[in-house]
Amino acid sequence: MGARKRPLPILASIAAVAVLSVTGVALAKQAQTRIVVGDLALTVGGGISPSKLPRNEYVPVTADMFGKIATTNGGHPPAFRELVLDVDRDFKVNVRGLPVCTPGELEATNTKAALKACGDTRLGSGSAHAEIAFPEQRPIKVASPLEVFNGGEAGGKVKLLVHTFITVPVPAAIVTQVTIQRKGSGIHAIAKVPVIAGGSGSAVDFSFKLGKTYSHKGRKVGYLEARCPDGVFKVSSPKTVFKNEANTPGFAPTTVLKGSVALPCTPKG
Repeated sequence: MGARKRPLPILASIAAVAVLSVTGVALAKQAQTRIVVGDLALTVGGGISPSKLPRNEYVPVTADMFGKIATTNGGHPPAFRELVLDVDRDFKVNVRGLPVCTPGELEATNTKAALKACGDTRLGSGSAHAEIAFPEQRPIKVASPLEVFNGGEAGGKVKLLVHTFITVPVPAAIVTQVTIQRKGSGIHAIAKVPVIAGGSGSAVDFSFKLGKTYSHKGRKVGYLEARCPDGVFKVSSPKTVFKNEANTPGFAPTTVLKGSVALPCTPKG
């Protein structure tokens, strides 16, 4: 494993696009918002610690994030396949001096093997659940540890590798790649989730903590860093894509959500 450089971070129409705008999600404590479009319900939230941040200086922070995907009719939800996020310039990520993991080291590995191969690149951990729905069978909910690793930097793009491992219907690793780059005065991130269980599986919830403080060239730095000049972080998603790969009745082949959220923070100094 080598070391790479650079900064950076971190919902969809039934036949069209639903535009969503959400404000007032507090960073000081866990907070959440729920969005319902048709029979698809998405709940997302989280928080950042510490809650009070300098106005101009970037300092290390830790993010707690969670999400839940469900249906209001009790049916199997469409599969979450892609997320696009734009985050303002008051949030960044550093990978300077950190060791790097590659997708090949995580593919076809269980959690124990993934940590053995890439444990020194770990940036966060948590848990996730997927629902596997085969035709004419009751859906099966499968739990999995969730581990986040540094995928390095190349061509001005930083990668995160999110590893989960399911045991049903057969043991399989799911490696989600998140690509992050600067765009204008902020950050642009794209996460692409692989097909689960041949299209029969859908992610239904996740929660994880992300952040790492370390020393680089005699200076204390954080993988995640933030400042708070005006009391708010601005985050928008021009696209979050769900695919009805299991052909669940009542859902379009593709559902696309988009929206924005204003995340308050507390300036200090």
